[in-house]
Amino acid sequence: MDTDGLVGRERERAALERALSGAHSFAVVRGEPGAGKSTLLDAAAAAAGVRVLRAAGVEAESQLPFAGLHQLLLPLLADDPHARDVLDLMLGSASPPDVLTLGNAVIGLLAAARPVFVAVDDGHWFDQLSAQVCAFVFRRVGVHGVRGAITLRTDVASPFDRAGLPEVEVGPLAREDAEALLDRSFPGLDARLRQQVLTQAEGIPLALVELPRTARHTELETDLPLSRRLEGLYAGQISELTPSSRRALLLAALDGLSSLSAPRRRDVERRLRDVDEAIGRGLLLVDPVSGQLGFRHPLVRSAVVQLATPNERRAAHAELAEAHRGDIERRASHLSAATIDPDERVAAVIERAALSATRRGAAALAIEWLERAAELSEDPRERERRFGEAAFVAGQSARLQDAQRLLDASGHPGSVDAVLTAAYAALYREGDVHATHQRIAATVAASGDELDDAILDRLLNLLLAISQFAGDPATWTVTEQLVDRFAGRVNPHALIHRDAWGDVVRRGGGVTDRLRGAFAELSEGEPWDVMRLTVAAFYVDALDEFRPYLRRMVVREGEAGAVTNVMTMLHVVMLDQINTGQWADAEATGHRGLDLTTRHGYTLFGYQFRAFLGLVAAARGDHEAAAGHRTALESWAGPRGIGFLTNYAHAIGALSALGAGDYETAYRFATTVTTPGTFTPYVQQAHRTLLDLVEAALHSGRPDEARRHALAARDAGLPDISPRLALLTAGALAMTSEEPDFDAALALPGAALFPFDSNRIRLAYGAWLRRVRRPAHARDQLSRAAEGFERIGAQGWAERARTELRAAGASFKTGAPVVLTVQERQIAELAAGGLTNKEIGTRLYLSPRTVGSHLYRIFPKLGITSRAALRDALERLEVQSSD
Repeated sequence: MDTDGLVGRERERAALERALSGAHSFAVVRGEPGAGKSTLLDAAAAAAGVRVLRAAGVEAESQLPFAGLHQLLLPLLADDPHARDVLDLMLGSASPPDVLTLGNAVIGLLAAARPVFVAVDDGHWFDQLSAQVCAFVFRRVGVHGVRGAITLRTDVASPFDRAGLPEVEVGPLAREDAEALLDRSFPGLDARLRQQVLTQAEGIPLALVELPRTARHTELETDLPLSRRLEGLYAGQISELTPSSRRALLLAALDGLSSLSAPRRRDVERRLRDVDEAIGRGLLLVDPVSGQLGFRHPLVRSAVVQLATPNERRAAHAELAEAHRGDIERRASHLSAATIDPDERVAAVIERAALSATRRGAAALAIEWLERAAELSEDPRERERRFGEAAFVAGQSARLQDAQRLLDASGHPGSVDAVLTAAYAALYREGDVHATHQRIAATVAASGDELDDAILDRLLNLLLAISQFAGDPATWTVTEQLVDRFAGRVNPHALIHRDAWGDVVRRGGGVTDRLRGAFAELSEGEPWDVMRLTVAAFYVDALDEFRPYLRRMVVREGEAGAVTNVMTMLHVVMLDQINTGQWADAEATGHRGLDLTTRHGYTLFGYQFRAFLGLVAAARGDHEAAAGHRTALESWAGPRGIGFLTNYAHAIGALSALGAGDYETAYRFATTVTTPGTFTPYVQQAHRTLLDLVEAALHSGRPDEARRHALAARDAGLPDISPRLALLTAGALAMTSEEPDFDAALALPGAALFPFDSNRIRLAYGAWLRRVRRPAHARDQLSRAAEGFERIGAQGWAERARTELRAAGASFKTGAPVVLTVQERQIAELAAGGLTNKEIGTRLYLSPRTVGSHLYRIFPKLGITSRAALRDALERLEVQSSD
């Protein structure tokens, strides 16, 4: 980035410098309107380091003889007495002097004034006589040490076009330079607006710095309004078109025709009529190879629309609405713009388009269309309903402030929709589960019989979500009673959610079959329907069947869709990645989710991502990170009674302690989740920590409790609920049996689907084989377990497997010497000295996360699993190096 205001333009600056160093010492700078020609001219003038004579062409003076030359020479009056003679020669005679006489006089003035740099901006607006004289002078004055440049537009004919001067073409900025200019001019610009500016500006610097200033709340598919300066770039050419040509351009602009660089719209091109005049004036371009038509630049399209009168625009939209009767969204867009007064027919079309937009992942656009449908409603009840629908979609799109604004606009701020919106805000942002549950339950109990089925369904699904977070029997009892009361009116999916999200141990049997039916009926349903069903699929470990729905929805919704649901679906994606051993991907998903939730202020969802990141850290053996996440969860979720998160905190503690070999602590954490021999109702971690509790009990001298818990899993029917629970139950039974059948457990389908769980069972199998003196078989199982743990990054568990291997008689050949980079060595030594990741980062100018990533790589290189072993490992490394 340059101090003279230019961003990029290295090629153009170099070309201009070469031109000014040539025989003419003058150059033409040519480019599109707003491309930055004037800025490049100013930079060249400043770099010359001499006096600058400036002139700028003005369209209003383009018919005044010698107006441009007069402007250029006027500053010389104070310095050179001959300047008056030249001016008199131009203006004082009845007939204009010939170009040769006047040109030589001007050359003499410039030669006397040297060194000077002549800067002529917008030379295409110079009058004919001035342009002729200047072209004569600029070709010859270089021998006198005078340099200069003149800027011309590519779309306006000029006498300078035949001046024979070297030319420098100034095109649009490259994408990275356009982004740099926009970010420098408007740091912190909203991401959606930033993208819209970059698209509409198409690399034109003037547009990049003007469009954000005029931006206002507009539909996603509407161009940003042009400033007067941008509008003026093409206003003259557009206004000179015949009425029929202007109408044709307006129809094309409103119908979606863009520049040649945009995707081709053949349907629009087929409807183009009467555009020859616009092509002749350079407003429309024709690709010489494909014949494709397009506006010269998106700004031309914007100017065409903006210069039309409101009545002209409405008439064009009405015509286009008829042309698009087969396309619900395009028809609705044009009907919306063509209609002023309330019209129920139009409102209904726009509402159907909003539903279509929601289902294709454009919830933000759907909100605006629902709001417009409400405004055009003739019936007050329909108006209120549509505003409420818009508020609901806004709530699902992480736009709670918009949701409240829409409810205020409905004129019924105390409606059930308002209760829903307030509940979403309290839940997502504050984690207020109990008070929110009470308000929603009271609303359903008091008004459920009178409520619309769709509203009732939303209230009950919200109750189910709140109850899931609360994770306690009292809350769930109220929710289940209300769901049972209205079971005949709600979507059957709500019953699937109840059985999977709540007491899955007692209600989870058969849920997978019901999910198959639900997904088969769903097709391209609304995003919140897909989100809820994928959450249910995770709780019964059936995501491998329905993963395509999940991935497609995350990609489809993005930032312009139902963002709140994307957050939840990212939760599910991350949990799926954890279960399937894709821990690096899970971490990346977790950090992406944290960024998203932080940006939108969704604190509850942010702590969910922290819970899952804590699980990954615990499984990997990063005990410091695991403890940090656990403590954060306990301090935030504990006082709020969010049992879902506090149980995750306990699960993190149990898994981390198991990896560190601290079995007593692991037992304490595991039994905080559930009592041995039971599975606490409505606690999702109760059955998911089955192996944790069994292992902790076995290794802490409580074999009877371990066996009782394994038998309780079998008797509760866990194997019938999901493949993972079948694997965990079989593994727990084998670990606690006198005659274990580990092979049967590892032959289950879940063994391939859940590698961390299956390798834990394989590790226990190998340890048992070693104890019963079957070392060869033990080494086989333990080797496979160690390799499996290594593959997914479970270093602590891999070390446990290697320890058992050594005990089973395996020997490890020394491989290549351990090599740490300079930075890894620094980090390792500082960590061995007791410094935290944050303290190390401060010393080495790294982020704590980067320090943690380095330690993840350092530990397996040194063959250790914790910071406590670092000092001894570094000493061994020192000894090896000296040898």
